[in-house]
Amino acid sequence: MAELFRMPAVAADAATAVLSAWQVAEGVPFVKDDALVSIETDKAEVDVAAERDGVLLKALHEAGTEVEVGDPIAVLGAADEQVGDLDALLAELGVGVTAPGDARQAVRRDVPEEPVTEPPPSRGSAVPGLPTPSTSPSVDGGPDRGGRVFSSPLARRLAREAGLDLAVLTGTGPGGRIVRRDVEAAVAARRTPETVPNQAPREAAVAPQASLPLPRTSAPVETGDHVDIPHSRMRRAIARRLTESKQHTPHFYLRATCAVDELLALRQRLNAVSPVKVSVNDLLIKAVATAHTQVPEMNAVWRPDAVRRFGTVDVSVAVATDKGLVTPVLRGVENLSVSAIATRTRGFAEQARSGTLRPADLEGGSITLSNLGMYGVEEFAAIINPPQAAILAVGAARDEAVVRDGAVTAAKVLGVVLSVDHRPVDGAVAARWLAAFTEAVENPVRLVV
Repeated sequence: MAELFRMPAVAADAATAVLSAWQVAEGVPFVKDDALVSIETDKAEVDVAAERDGVLLKALHEAGTEVEVGDPIAVLGAADEQVGDLDALLAELGVGVTAPGDARQAVRRDVPEEPVTEPPPSRGSAVPGLPTPSTSPSVDGGPDRGGRVFSSPLARRLAREAGLDLAVLTGTGPGGRIVRRDVEAAVAARRTPETVPNQAPREAAVAPQASLPLPRTSAPVETGDHVDIPHSRMRRAIARRLTESKQHTPHFYLRATCAVDELLALRQRLNAVSPVKVSVNDLLIKAVATAHTQVPEMNAVWRPDAVRRFGTVDVSVAVATDKGLVTPVLRGVENLSVSAIATRTRGFAEQARSGTLRPADLEGGSITLSNLGMYGVEEFAAIINPPQAAILAVGAARDEAVVRDGAVTAAKVLGVVLSVDHRPVDGAVAARWLAAFTEAVENPVRLVV
């Protein structure tokens, strides 16, 4: 029985999403858990899997189109379903056939929104950018499923940015899957074909340069004395969310200085036995969880009708990428060992920089930890990441003269600034939390017991 496949809500606060790429072609059967389509939001890109076996009868939008959440994007049928009159089926399902001049505009990652010049696919044609079942080969060495090209999300993103068609690449990953090195090799071969004369079979897998589509990138526009760099989707999202935060969230700020001599000594001892290298940031994340456990009133967010308090401690960690700042969430930190925190933060950092974080990885939590100490910044105040209630800004550890037991001595100290949403959290609560955090940092043995 044919049914509509609608744009899923892959992010809680996203009203629209970009249909990045179809992973199956029209008329090609798929099985449960196969990736049907890649969806991109302001935060991340994710593959949407099939919930049951079936066939893609009709793609209603081409790759690159921004679609409202809940709108139909395809017609799916049973695996053996045949449709005689596709237009009649679309009419029966309440989906109109889009006229060539009425196609929705397409948008791309890192590209200003602009009209697409190519016409929409005609009825019965393959989805643009994908091979047709009758003419395109499957990936060499990979499973042949009606011309489907197997590739990693990162490889698909790099190929789109370079203007490469995955159907003409040879995959060297497991089972013939196209991976990052395959795209990079194709880009290098296209730019300098004369440097690889002994790679004829490899070059044959890459379409001639003249036939490749021009890459759609956010290239800077230089005009005399200045350069205009177009906004990416992520940069627009960061600007919108942080502007809203400063406009609608009543911030207040608390500052503290923590002695970290014992924390640094503990880190050195841990790294002598830990299976993964532990950073100061990992220990500070554990200290945040410890303070949240002791002052549960801080583990909350503001909602229109209530203050919502959480039973577990989920902490966002700010990760800088070449596209912008992302904040993946570590969940249940109060129950994690320091080495487990280190492992997960490393994994999130790698995913953030490769663009493979899932939308679910970026949602939740009541506090973010942002550390600029590695850049030599002594102190800064950060903007709260809504709807969270707080963000802790961490500076660099430095040597200072401090007074202990009436005597002046040298010590390593760390400056922190806590930005707090005054709606769910009062000043006294935030002060108790900051005191608990400072105590955990200065007596770090409690972080490992």
